[in-house]
Amino acid sequence: MPPLRRPVKTSKTSVVRFGSREVVTQGLTSGFWTDLYHRSMTVVWPVFFASAALIFITLNSIYAFLFWLGDQPIANVTPGSFMDLFYFSIETLATVGYGDMHPQTHYGHLIATVEIFTGMSFLAIMTGLIFARFSRPRARFVFARQAIVAMHDGHPTLMIRVANARHNILSDAVATLWLLRAVETPEGRPLRRYYPLELQRRENPMFALTWTIFHAIDPSSPLFGLSAEDLADVDAALVLTTGGIDDSSAQPMRARKTYAHDDIVWGHRYVDITTVSTDGRLFIDYEKFHDVMPEDAGANPAVVAPPDEVAEELAESTDSVARHGA
Repeated sequence: MPPLRRPVKTSKTSVVRFGSREVVTQGLTSGFWTDLYHRSMTVVWPVFFASAALIFITLNSIYAFLFWLGDQPIANVTPGSFMDLFYFSIETLATVGYGDMHPQTHYGHLIATVEIFTGMSFLAIMTGLIFARFSRPRARFVFARQAIVAMHDGHPTLMIRVANARHNILSDAVATLWLLRAVETPEGRPLRRYYPLELQRRENPMFALTWTIFHAIDPSSPLFGLSAEDLADVDAALVLTTGGIDDSSAQPMRARKTYAHDDIVWGHRYVDITTVSTDGRLFIDYEKFHDVMPEDAGANPAVVAPPDEVAEELAESTDSVARHGA
């Protein structure tokens, strides 16, 4: 007789998305019940409230069935009416208690006691989850759809434009940029490695409008000597992380953007978006935020202040307001 063996469970596959990249995984358990809090925090609002409503209806149906098993446990209920017991269960679970229906037997009091405890726990969990979802800080950063490589300060430079769509001031903003690429070890094993890219200015004391990230492609850069075809051959990608402290809530804000190798445009630069209006105020046209143009195209003569000078003028105006108490 062959030995008994535990049946082999077929592991399910799942798709993990990192920006525009999709990775198929297999062999991990779903962990639905052990990771329920994470799922509750990450699902969209319609799914969250639909799931809560389904749980609410299910709980009331179960307790209505338990009341229905008893011998007239609830007063003023039509004999054999399941809906009356269901509505009484809703009143009990929500701790409303209109008074028309009430337990009249020990069995009814026992089920009602357990249901009241369940309702209090359910209400506490729902309150905590809704508060956690509402109070979670979310940054509203706009990243340019494409990264560009153009000449800057006499050498090729990788540039990425970022904007703070909320226009609130983020203090001590920091940006980090990484290069992800496939490599092969001397033993012939393929690996995917991460290389930090040095930024010309990785910190911004006050990020409120726009910010252009610069990485000089010099001999010390991991991108030095590489072309667009080379990046495609090693399946390269860029990961930009930006964050700071929100002055209005004193909470850290963070956002991330991933650029595939085909999202990098070579020999182009961003279209200028800052001008001066007729009344002398700075004007930023975010409709052109994602636009790029060939590097050899003429500059826009209407532009008088690059993004760095915009930030400096904003800092000076803010300090002036603070000094005068406006």
